Amino acid sequence: MEEVLKEQMISEQAVSELAEIFKALGDPTRLKIIHTLLNTELCVHDIVQVLEMGQSAVSHQLRYLRNLRIVKRRKVGKTVYYSLDDEHIEQIFVQMLQHVKHG
Repeated sequence: MEEVLKEQMISEQAVSELAEIFKALGDPTRLKIIHTLLNTELCVHDIVQVLEMGQSAVSHQLRYLRNLRIVKRRKVGKTVYYSLDDEHIEQIFVQMLQHVKHG
């Protein structure tokens, strides 16, 4: 039994990556950014307006989230648009939000 459980363990790299993602999701500002980007693509200026935060703070958090592949960017001319990287991020966020509202 112990051997079977050991074989099913996730790799150290996967554990490390998961820990980094959950760490990122532990920050209220980052959660607000993720919520703002649900089902939409916005430029930094729009995110700043919605969250009523400074542009440099929002840009810093977007860079952090992008490095973890939580958000992605698309450049059109001089404007950079941000969106969630994939549906997994959206699903995790929505499910956790439902969990919080349910309890």
